[in-house]
Amino acid sequence: MTVDPASNTMRTHRAKRLGLPGVIHELIRNRVLYILVLPAALYTFIYGYITLPYMAIAFEKFNFRTGIFSQWVGMKNFQYFFKSTWAATVTRNTLILNFLFIVIVYASSIVLALLLNEIRAKRFLKVSQTVMLFPYFISWVVVSYMLQGLLNTSTGLLNRVIVGMGGAAVSFYSTPGYWYVILILLRVWKYIGWTSVIYLSVITGIDESLYEAAYIDGAGRLQSVRYITLPLLLPTASILTLMEIGRIFYGDFSMFYAVIRDNGSLMPVAEVIDTYVYRTFKLTGNPSLSMAVGMYQSLVGFALVFGSNTLANKLYPEGALF
Repeated sequence: MTVDPASNTMRTHRAKRLGLPGVIHELIRNRVLYILVLPAALYTFIYGYITLPYMAIAFEKFNFRTGIFSQWVGMKNFQYFFKSTWAATVTRNTLILNFLFIVIVYASSIVLALLLNEIRAKRFLKVSQTVMLFPYFISWVVVSYMLQGLLNTSTGLLNRVIVGMGGAAVSFYSTPGYWYVILILLRVWKYIGWTSVIYLSVITGIDESLYEAAYIDGAGRLQSVRYITLPLLLPTASILTLMEIGRIFYGDFSMFYAVIRDNGSLMPVAEVIDTYVYRTFKLTGNPSLSMAVGMYQSLVGFALVFGSNTLANKLYPEGALF
């Protein structure tokens, strides 16, 4: 769709003559862009704001007939969660795994972006980026079956190699000790290509004259990376990290449920809050309990992102969100 600049200018002047407010004027001037963003805005409004009153059911004994006007029970739903044996376990798993995901995925993505930036063969670069981006678009359900084909005790490729070399087959799906490493490797494999694209776009936008000046001053490639590339990448890395910290209390439900499923042996190290909420609702059929845990997630997530942003404002203002 093409927009005639002359007609767009005429409409803008007409809006000004009519004395329309600044917001209406902005909507008219960039109407095509706002039409494109409308579906996402409607989705966010419906599921992010219209549903807010239903948070009240965390303090109620929910009844499907009376809805949010059900019997008030106060903090009983929260007590059910915090007194359970799983409260500390799922909180610990969620925080530790997400912290490791953030640190390792972003660190490896920056390293990968720096390496890709050094590649001069354009065709090889395009093929490499395509191959590394491909895992991001694979469903976690498909990934779970790929992982079973690799780690299955009797038919898995890895165990066949171990047995072929004279070792004993390892029962990965009943040994929790392996799964922190396995989950981190899965996360890196799936997201490193996508995240590195963001950093690579920042690197390619850096003024080449800075590198030329550094080269004239005798700086090598590593020195240029250390004193030019990394400092200019830091604001983007800081903002992305703060955004992820806001979700550090949210486990990737599709990842953990697809990969772990209902395997009781692995739940002590891989049960996160999101999967716990789902299983609680599936077992009890009580949405009030699930909403109470969800509200606990939201409040802690808000405190973490607000606190980390306050810290960033003091230590590195350019990398703060607000």
